[in-house]
Amino acid sequence: MSGEWWGPAVPEAEECVVAELLVRRAAEHPDRVYAIFEDGTRWTYAETLAEAERVAAGLHGLGVRPGDMVVSWLPNGPDALRVWFGVNLLGGTLAPLNTAYRGGLLEHAIRLPGARVAVVHADLAGRLDEIDTGALERLVVLGEGGARPERRPERRAGEAGPEVLGPETLGAPAPGFRPEASPRPWDPYAVILTSGTTGPSKGVLCSYVQLAACARAAFGDRFGAADRYMVNLPLFHAGGTIGTYAALLLGGGISLVSAFDTESFWPAVRATGTTHVTLLGVMATFLGKRPPSPDDRAHPLRYVFMIPLIEDSAAFAERFGVEVAAMFNMTEVSIPIISEPDPGVPGTSGRLRPGVEARVVDEYDRVVPDGEVGELVLRTAQPWAMNSGYLGMPDATARAWRNGWFHTGDAFRTVDGEYFFVDRMGDTIRRRGENISSAEVETELLAHPSVREAAVVAVPSPYGEDDVLAVVAPVDGAAIDPAELLRFLIPRMAHFMVPRYVRVVGALPHTPTNKIEKHRLRSEGVTPDTADRERLGVTIRRDSIGGTSTTR
Repeated sequence: MSGEWWGPAVPEAEECVVAELLVRRAAEHPDRVYAIFEDGTRWTYAETLAEAERVAAGLHGLGVRPGDMVVSWLPNGPDALRVWFGVNLLGGTLAPLNTAYRGGLLEHAIRLPGARVAVVHADLAGRLDEIDTGALERLVVLGEGGARPERRPERRAGEAGPEVLGPETLGAPAPGFRPEASPRPWDPYAVILTSGTTGPSKGVLCSYVQLAACARAAFGDRFGAADRYMVNLPLFHAGGTIGTYAALLLGGGISLVSAFDTESFWPAVRATGTTHVTLLGVMATFLGKRPPSPDDRAHPLRYVFMIPLIEDSAAFAERFGVEVAAMFNMTEVSIPIISEPDPGVPGTSGRLRPGVEARVVDEYDRVVPDGEVGELVLRTAQPWAMNSGYLGMPDATARAWRNGWFHTGDAFRTVDGEYFFVDRMGDTIRRRGENISSAEVETELLAHPSVREAAVVAVPSPYGEDDVLAVVAPVDGAAIDPAELLRFLIPRMAHFMVPRYVRVVGALPHTPTNKIEKHRLRSEGVTPDTADRERLGVTIRRDSIGGTSTTR
């Protein structure tokens, strides 16, 4: 990546704005394939621009103007891509919604941006019947199936419901359509909602500069015109938009799949010529625990962004013949920390990229010593290279940006310039006077050959503070014996970290972005099928210098 780009200057629109990049790519390389979809459909750059022009013109006909927000509630696929690019081509701001939303959470997400127009998939549209859709005036329904809502004469409090329109609304050719005012680099390309697992989802205002900073940090010197990035994360998630945009910025291509799937991953990589991919959460673990195959290296994949870096990342890289890089990111920032390929430092998230300042601080924003755990706070030299605040939530914005630094809410420690993610601040468990990182316990659980995925949460202890509950799912064809798993863990961790409870399930609950829904596991707590270490007779003894031993 060029150090010049990371200075205090704001990039010009032609360097970062989606509409500018798309028009330029279509002019320079009209026949180059930009997008390959799951069904084999391919769009060249020229065809991608034409699809965006159709959407932009159709939305303009519905009264959408530059600066307006448009809700997009669509699964990964051609419609999600063309609606995003079409909204940005028009000069609008995309408000993409999680396809899992229902009820009160959906109502909050629909009302927050105050959009007058929403584009939704037919399979999702029926969920709008029972909620207050706020300012929505028109609903464009795409796709087949589902329970399409009809225009209703009465809604809550006597209000009329939104007018329902079909796919033809966005289907007419509109070659050369352009808005009356072009977006600026600091304008938001999207407002992306956070998970909202501990409260109402926050809408993160993300500028074109922030999106370009993400793309250049991750892809800038690793990706070229001949490369193709597999988008296996949703386009309502920053992880999905960054790679999609990076390919446009750098003149390459994407393969867009509906979701990550262990069984179809390698066939899709081969069929699409994918060279780069992000493996988030347990994806790398799932692939690494599949039986070895003679075809493990028979593929075009060269580069894997692994978040977080799994314990045996070097073995993963060797087995599949790829380079692996770690990084840290969240919706609000712009990949401030990234490693070199195959970093060789277990558990690292990487080092600071150019143009970023970081501190690890205590609750009063005092810097903690190297090696101690604190909250990561960030700022950038380049204006607009991180979030522009939370939509309609000035108090939350002020709290996050207090003292001139963005507070990530993530616990980190540093060692000789390497940054190590410890946990979300709220996921740290307090037990017997000791702080426990759920992420560190999960790493050891995943080291067991029969454990496919794992989550660790706090549950109330009869002795005060917390006890540790591990929820695990087995590798296909394997079984997990809780007592044997505990004996495996004891020599691998401090005595106070060993879970008291182990629950074995077929699969853990996930969000559409493949994050484990820990709030559900916390609410379920210790279920009747949960094994209790004390009842199993697995006893941990701590010797005088802190070592542990076990008996049964």
